Amino acid sequence: MAQVNCPKCAAPIVLDTGNKFAKCSYCGSLIFFDRSGAGFYYAIPFKLNQNDAIGTFRRWAGGSTKAKDLDRLANITSVTKKYFPVYLFRRNINGKEEVIVEPAGSTILPGLHSLKVPGGDLKMFDASFDTNGAELIKPDIEMLHYLDKLPGTGKEQALVYFPIWTIEYTFNGTQYQVVVDASSSEVFASIFPTRSSAAYILVAVAGFIAFLALGFLATVYLVPALILMAVTVIAVFFLSLTVARRM
Repeated sequence: MAQVNCPKCAAPIVLDTGNKFAKCSYCGSLIFFDRSGAGFYYAIPFKLNQNDAIGTFRRWAGGSTKAKDLDRLANITSVTKKYFPVYLFRRNINGKEEVIVEPAGSTILPGLHSLKVPGGDLKMFDASFDTNGAELIKPDIEMLHYLDKLPGTGKEQALVYFPIWTIEYTFNGTQYQVVVDASSSEVFASIFPTRSSAAYILVAVAGFIAFLALGFLATVYLVPALILMAVTVIAVFFLSLTVARRM
């Protein structure tokens, strides 16, 4: 059995072989261990409840790049509350402290490789921390996987459980998934239904050709060409408005 000191109170902690977590019998802190040593074990509380997360998703789905009516027609099939593990490294790089965050769990969920940990929201994960039923995803990537590649010198390393909502939904018969950051309200999605740009391009090309033809016409018949240009502007405007409403 290995013995290390608690990073919080310096009391001795005995760790069983193969176990990555231990509880300090003096201060009650849960400590994370791997082959690189011991570090603090933090968690970030959820700022968004389930209804807030769904509302955030709906607002995201109503964006201009999303398929028309995705916010209304997306059929949510599951909403899951999770804590995803990440490693937090505080490094001294060229005299400045920088924070680097890397995933501690294998994942194909979108966005979990670019999470940003808000420093003021870190809470020591101990017996008093309430997960409120969130699923704890266990880390399966060793900290050493990152340590050898990090710049600068280390000041602190920690395992942080990050709050997320995973939302699965269907749209036009296809299944999609998004992740809602429950601390910052960011939405991450690698694939989502997009608004088609073909109709917009067609209107733009038609307008360009019309103005080009009217430009040549204006060299011979200026007044009729100007009138036709005004009509063309109005026509292009209403065509664009129709496409925006229907596509």
